[in-house]
Amino acid sequence: MLITLCYLYLWARWGRRPAALVRITVQRLRASRCSFTFCVAAARPPEASVCLSRGGRVFCVGESQSIDDLNKWALYLVSPLILEAEHIAFVTESVWVQGENLQRPSSPTETIVRWSDCCLPLACRPGDPYQLIAKASVDDFSKLGVAFMEDRLQMANGLIPQKIVSVHLQDSTLQELKDQAATKPARSLQPSPEPAVQGEPEPGVMEHVGKDDPAVLGAEPTPGRGGASGNEAAGESDRGEGCTELCGLHLSSCHECLELENSTIESIRFASAEDIPDLPYDASGSGEGAAEAICPEREGRRTNLTGKAPNILFYVGSDSQEALGRLQQVRAVLADCVDPDSYTLYHLPEESARQDPWPDNCLLLVIATREPIPTDVQQKFLAYLSQGGKVLGLSSSFTLAGCQVTSKDALQETVQSLVFSKADQSQVTLSVLSSGCVYEQGPGEPLRPGQLQGHLENEDQDRLIVQVPFGARGGEAVLCQVHLELPPGSPVVQTEEDFNLLKSSNTRRYEVLKEILTALGLRCDVQRVPALTPLHLLPAAEEIRDPLLRWLERRVDAGGVIKSSKLSLTFVPCLTPEIEVTPAALPVVTDATAFSSAHFDLEIYRQNLQTKQLGKVILFAEVMSSTMNLLDGLMFEMPQEMGLIAIAVRQTQGKGRGGNAWLSPVGCALSTLLVSVPLRSLLGQRIPFVQHLMSLAVVEAVRSIPGYQDLNLRVKWPNDIYYSGLMKLGGVLVNSTLVGETFHILIGCGFNVTNSNPTICINDLITEYNKKHGADLAPLRADYLIARTVTVLESLIDTFQDAGPSGVLPLYYKYWAHSAQRVRLGSAEGPEAWIVGLDDSGFLQVHQEGGQVVTVHPDGNSFDMLRNLIVPKQR
Repeated sequence: MLITLCYLYLWARWGRRPAALVRITVQRLRASRCSFTFCVAAARPPEASVCLSRGGRVFCVGESQSIDDLNKWALYLVSPLILEAEHIAFVTESVWVQGENLQRPSSPTETIVRWSDCCLPLACRPGDPYQLIAKASVDDFSKLGVAFMEDRLQMANGLIPQKIVSVHLQDSTLQELKDQAATKPARSLQPSPEPAVQGEPEPGVMEHVGKDDPAVLGAEPTPGRGGASGNEAAGESDRGEGCTELCGLHLSSCHECLELENSTIESIRFASAEDIPDLPYDASGSGEGAAEAICPEREGRRTNLTGKAPNILFYVGSDSQEALGRLQQVRAVLADCVDPDSYTLYHLPEESARQDPWPDNCLLLVIATREPIPTDVQQKFLAYLSQGGKVLGLSSSFTLAGCQVTSKDALQETVQSLVFSKADQSQVTLSVLSSGCVYEQGPGEPLRPGQLQGHLENEDQDRLIVQVPFGARGGEAVLCQVHLELPPGSPVVQTEEDFNLLKSSNTRRYEVLKEILTALGLRCDVQRVPALTPLHLLPAAEEIRDPLLRWLERRVDAGGVIKSSKLSLTFVPCLTPEIEVTPAALPVVTDATAFSSAHFDLEIYRQNLQTKQLGKVILFAEVMSSTMNLLDGLMFEMPQEMGLIAIAVRQTQGKGRGGNAWLSPVGCALSTLLVSVPLRSLLGQRIPFVQHLMSLAVVEAVRSIPGYQDLNLRVKWPNDIYYSGLMKLGGVLVNSTLVGETFHILIGCGFNVTNSNPTICINDLITEYNKKHGADLAPLRADYLIARTVTVLESLIDTFQDAGPSGVLPLYYKYWAHSAQRVRLGSAEGPEAWIVGLDDSGFLQVHQEGGQVVTVHPDGNSFDMLRNLIVPKQR
């Protein structure tokens, strides 16, 4: 009766304003221990009173509901389980819906509300329905409920919400679950029990500097120089001393930590996205045609419209010396044809072709082997084509149905005249080196070649180049039996006459190859690798200048040089014409008053850097080979309190995991930061968390700017930055060295700010957000975001050192892209499991179908860290 009277009062007071009605109902009645339920009308609890009905969904109030047995739930292991007085605990029930049936807003102008942005997950119970326990403030809980009522609530990874119900968690049950989490260690790492330290980061992790100044956010740099941040440099703190009594020490003696060091923390390649579909619809509410809207072509700069990672893979068969030599030839000629800022080129070994998840991360597969292709590998290639993949065959045995390769001895390794038909129906005639094979009609359906084709100027008009569409999803192959990969001076060219013929056609050989690559979706307007430029030594605060110069005086030799294992630095007051810049010897200009750059404004950086230590001394260059290499030689030289950071506009030899490349075009925020962490501290015992903190810092640096909080930036485990869960726009590389009682850590980070190529950038998201919401958010700058990222990182490190993982995981879970994500263990056919969170050491934890929660590791493949996850064996 009381509930009914309250409802009548509220309806009379608030009328048809559902958001206000829901919020005031929750605020007024929550103290009565009743339960609030949002669900479809058919699922309404029979004893509950309906307060609001809309579109077949209801908001109702009923008797209190509680969860008595939390042991059946998988706990987000280091999440705080203390419910503050102003928070509501609730359960969300969801079901999975396949891609084409995903919920979409009924109108493209409706605002999507993301579940993870409004609450903190506490526990989950995978199954059907998938259930999540979370906590939220009254306002956020009401916001979620209204979004559910209006069909605007978005879950993650294909989940569709069916019901939201507030619950009461007994204090005794919470305590029992906390005790269980503290005494039940991660299965693979088995750390010693550690008291749970509770705490959440401050809601405003950093003050917004220059927020009313459009020049700071995205306008052209101002000529102003000087100024100081006003922050005193701080020495290393002593926090964390003695914490080895609280947790297990994971260092060189620990197999699992070594495995993580080698496979995960070591690096993640940049500008490569995994499991990326086309971007016609963003479940976050971008509407149809988002690929064109978010990533408009900028003077032809945008080419990777498929959303796939910009990887070109080369399959050359076996690992023989002859095959590896052919790999170098093919890779070299394609590197001469495609834009180095747009693509990375990798070898695809035969074993990787069988086992690794390469198809999701391959823009073009180049097959260049005459060896018979194993049947299982051939099937992988055909499956890749059937999913819309692109294949270039170079003098290979690879064929498709309706086409067969026939040998003609008279043509083998001879120079022939080829007529090549281009997409615009024009023709090019050139001299080519024939492989000795031709394409003919084979068994199966008649061959229906595409527009590109090449035939010899002989009586039979033998076909040596064919374009073959494949499947219903846009797959196609261009197959060649001419050696487009070989230069005129190749050893197989025997006579001077043949050399002259091929040399005279060399330009047309590249023309044909670029025409083929363009037809297969690649961009071929090659840009030259820029020359290296001098470094500039820039203090971010005036108070650091004098200590820095005194340190330099003590460290340089008589010629002003500091040498390291990687390179030598020559410190000069100004640059003179006779000073050379080479990869091994770089001049460093120490006079900051003369510094000027179109891409880096020192004053903007200074205004937005609010740290005690990190990022105080800058080594800047327009073009350098690698920021990581630069600091690698200085990490033990520079005093910790000076907070060294290297910043570049472009890199020519950027590093990624293993041998992977790190694309570094203009517009990308590129930096390497030197951080020192005491071994005997909470973070020192969990070094893998460094990579998580850095990726989190990038996302928080953007989304904590007033007005920018709804940009859909996410963190992807272990250290990637993503747009939604769809496309990668940044990554992190971490190298750590333990010297005595201190970890010296280099954190390399790159994320796209103004460059749409090769995937997507932050300013693309801002442009789309403005268009969709009628907003006027200013575009952002790389210098501004680097300063904010370093500031957030220092705050996150401080929080972690005070409270451990529990201090940062609430923010991490708010932004991460893996809630309720399903993965396969071991292989694509392995058992299914649900990601539930991170363990105490930063590894992923998954909930297996049998109900057990285990820690998993990557299998070491180079394509997707979340594919083929393995459960370590018990010792």
